[in-house]
Amino acid sequence: MNRVEPIRDKELINDMIEYLRLKSNRNALLFMFGIYSGLRISDIIKLRVRDVRGKDRLIVKENKTGKDKILKINHTLRKEIAIYVKDKKDYEILFKSCRGVNKPISRQQAYNIINDAGKYFGMERIGTHTMRKTFGFHIYQKTKDITLVQQLLNHASPEITLAYIGMTQLTMEDAVESLDY
Repeated sequence: MNRVEPIRDKELINDMIEYLRLKSNRNALLFMFGIYSGLRISDIIKLRVRDVRGKDRLIVKENKTGKDKILKINHTLRKEIAIYVKDKKDYEILFKSCRGVNKPISRQQAYNIINDAGKYFGMERIGTHTMRKTFGFHIYQKTKDITLVQQLLNHASPEITLAYIGMTQLTMEDAVESLDY
């Protein structure tokens, strides 16, 4: 499996949202859900309209850990969700596949959506996990609280979280770049 990176540039994030929106509102919301929630794609694609309609918090049983996670739905994401679900039934899958009746898109299809958008913008190391890493990276940049990010991502240690969001690599690169003998 190729290692993916967070999207560090906020302008690029906004460009990707607009690009995805031109393709499909579903695809734009999928990307936004990932970067604003930090959830794994396996937890995002199983959501139903009733899980998010009119709510400011989301309760998810994480697929990977089996643990319940309660997370605040960001105000920007809440607005996008409200628009997207306006004409949908509560029982509908939020990120519905075009194939089958009320079935979620597959993890592979979610990967294709995100990867194709990333490639359009010249990104090489992008996939569905990019969204989760982007969430962690920007929370860390805003708060400088690695313990908070560790808890949000449900990681075992701050060191794992720093490496996960690319801060270890970025710090090493900055240190090398700053050398001036």
